[in-house]
Amino acid sequence: MIHPAGTDGSPPPLGHWLPNGPQPTDTPEGFQAAIGDLRAPVVVVHDNGGLAVARGGTVTLGTAAKEGRPVAAYLPPLPAEQLGDPAFRHDHGVRFAYMTGAMANGIASVEIAEAMSRAGMFGSYGAAGLSLERIGTAIDRMKASVGDGPYCVNLIHSPNEPAHEMATAELLLKKGVPLVEASAYLDLTPAIVRYRIAGFRGGVGGLVVPLNRVVAKVSRTEVATKFLSPPPERIVKELLAAGHVTPQQVAMAARFPVADDVTVEADSGGHTDNRPAITLLPTIIALRDRLQAQFKYASPPRVGLAGGIATPASVAGAFAMGAAYVVTGSVNQACVESGSSDGVRKMLAEAGQADVIMAPAADMFEMGVKVQVLKRGTMFAMRAQKLYDLYKSYTSWEAIPAAERVQVEKTQFRATFEEVWALTRDFWAKREPAQLAKAETDPRHRMALVFRWYLGLSSRWANAGEAGRLVDYQVWCGPAMGAFNEWAKGSHLEQPQNRTVVGVALNLLYGACVVLRRQALRQQGVNLPDACFPLRPLPAEEVAARLA
Repeated sequence: MIHPAGTDGSPPPLGHWLPNGPQPTDTPEGFQAAIGDLRAPVVVVHDNGGLAVARGGTVTLGTAAKEGRPVAAYLPPLPAEQLGDPAFRHDHGVRFAYMTGAMANGIASVEIAEAMSRAGMFGSYGAAGLSLERIGTAIDRMKASVGDGPYCVNLIHSPNEPAHEMATAELLLKKGVPLVEASAYLDLTPAIVRYRIAGFRGGVGGLVVPLNRVVAKVSRTEVATKFLSPPPERIVKELLAAGHVTPQQVAMAARFPVADDVTVEADSGGHTDNRPAITLLPTIIALRDRLQAQFKYASPPRVGLAGGIATPASVAGAFAMGAAYVVTGSVNQACVESGSSDGVRKMLAEAGQADVIMAPAADMFEMGVKVQVLKRGTMFAMRAQKLYDLYKSYTSWEAIPAAERVQVEKTQFRATFEEVWALTRDFWAKREPAQLAKAETDPRHRMALVFRWYLGLSSRWANAGEAGRLVDYQVWCGPAMGAFNEWAKGSHLEQPQNRTVVGVALNLLYGACVVLRRQALRQQGVNLPDACFPLRPLPAEEVAARLA
């Protein structure tokens, strides 16, 4: 017999239930089956001094009916498809309001994007840090693989490489990529604004259709404001003068925000401001509401949540706070489809919530921007910070004391400074020659480029599983990874070889519905023990069947 946990009596009846088939069951297994059947209502009735769950029959709510068993709680169906904003699902052509975020250097791989698209969600391909050739090849593969299905490509803010950022945007336009995830932006740039405006077309009856959609990651109100506003006039004039957009497109774009969706990025792996989701999400939602009242868009931009999304409770919490959709990051790197190595997947599967640390970012090194990385099993953060401290303290490599230079060459470089500079020079000669011109006249910039060689390769060593560089692995990771590992403990998901992006996503969505149903029961005065809820992760095939 099931009794409400932590209560001294039974909640008052909400109405009465009349059976037309099986009698109520008071076993934990019976409760699990009913609550886990998301497409059916749950009726909890008083039964012989305890509680039971009823299937079928007729429920009459209110005090008028007296016939039948008293109803302690009633839950309507809660399919996972109902979580989040229906406009998000409609506009992106997805079944669930769920996406996987980009992780640079192809860690958020083509395989992830393909698997997510087939499962009725979408993933953002991690194009940051990659060559235009590799990005183009990945886009061609995704277009051929997913057909009309959804997919997304990352466009990252590159303040030290504006030419490469613009060239990436031009490639996205040339390839007809319909959705971009804009990340790490400190301000709007001509590249992201050009991508957005160039996608506007006039439809039948004057209907304006934005063919190029933008999902923007933000963690600050000033940046969110820019993405939630129409394109800024100064950048629009620049694009018009260069012939990148037409006056007609500019006129249409003025009626829309730069981003269709804004992802509030809380404490996450990689670029992060370590903001708490519980305060940041409501703040950005309120900002969106104010800007919507000001600009009166036909379709209000939506606000989702990323950072810390790793358990059913965190997904449920995000939707309960009003998130239109959720975005996962760190947990996907530990899945078999990620572009990382088996060694990194094992490291991530062993991580706890405190096993993360902030370290200098390769792409914004000179600005002092940091990224959150895995601390356990690697010395990258300490070694990268040492390089940044030297950069801030000295005007050139030659100005650094000899003992310090020898130590850096021995530990980080494992080569001489000049040998690394030769490799660095070859890289920038192909990627962005202007960097070399600046380095010839600015020895400090030359030093920065060499230091960035180490920071840039450290993530590639991790992705490739470079055996001799284990202590130098840069593995982007947030505290969400530790929370996921704790939830997965004792289940098939504890082992990294069993983690697939779709299996993880479906378990998080299914579990979130269970969490929300449990909370709804509590709000009706029914606090059931854990044994009454399907709380553990399920094999991908089983959870997919439950969501079908």
